[in-house]
Amino acid sequence: MRCISQYIQHMLTLDWLADLHATYRKAFQAKVNEFDIGGRDLHFDRRPCIMGVINLSKDSWYRESVCFNTDQALRRADLLLAQGADVIDLGAESTLAQASLVGVESQWKSLEPIVEKIVDNGGIVSLETYHLDLVKRALESGVQVINLTGHTNSKDVYRLCAQHQAAVIICYVQGANVRSVESLEFGSDPILEMGDWFKVEIGRALEAGVKRIFLDPGLGFYYRNMEDGASRVKHQMKTFLNTFRLRELGWPVCHALPHSFETFGEEVRTAESFFAILALLGKTDLLRTHEVSKVKAVIDTLQQF
Repeated sequence: MRCISQYIQHMLTLDWLADLHATYRKAFQAKVNEFDIGGRDLHFDRRPCIMGVINLSKDSWYRESVCFNTDQALRRADLLLAQGADVIDLGAESTLAQASLVGVESQWKSLEPIVEKIVDNGGIVSLETYHLDLVKRALESGVQVINLTGHTNSKDVYRLCAQHQAAVIICYVQGANVRSVESLEFGSDPILEMGDWFKVEIGRALEAGVKRIFLDPGLGFYYRNMEDGASRVKHQMKTFLNTFRLRELGWPVCHALPHSFETFGEEVRTAESFFAILALLGKTDLLRTHEVSKVKAVIDTLQQF
């Protein structure tokens, strides 16, 4: 019995959730700015949205989302939209530390025909990048969301997004961009520190004229001191459940739903469904997922309550 009780003390419980709510009761009531993307109104305070992933890099770890050519990518886009995705997120370079760097020209060569076709068919396209030149080309081709994974040129990116009336996902990255990060360093309250960082970037975006903003805590990014599965999952779980505190900044929060090979093993494709529950309990507004149908089922089920 002693071993069982020690294990239970470290599990997520209703008592822990109740304490979290009691401590930050005011933050839990926060509302966020609602806006449209591509003419489609998004009501975040009523229903979260889903971002489906298409990876064009062969280095991407989630094999089911990898597409090796334009036709495959377009078929996957149709499937994700049919499954309930509100936004299609395209990426042409993996964020994994060991993945090959891909030049802007090579990325755009693979991205351009996919972007044009999805946009022509009325889909909302997001591009994950930290390259200013890629941002410019994407916005000129009709991309409506920039998933910004670096901040060396953030002011210029915000200015371009404002000119094209596009949304920007401001990703929390400890480093110039997601490919240059080292270890993730936080004090006693990561949410508070993230909030201070986001305030600065939000100010820059608003000053540039951006009217559509998402905040992303960057849970899907690689950090050297997060290779241990237990420490990484603990950080991810706590961040998911504390997401509502970031909504006090006035903007919807986006989360990339992670995996956990160490705990899910051969059932790893169900991991995003589990993390979606935690993200939704924390009032996440936009869920980035490789498993759109599974996550939509979670949203639909929770809303039955």
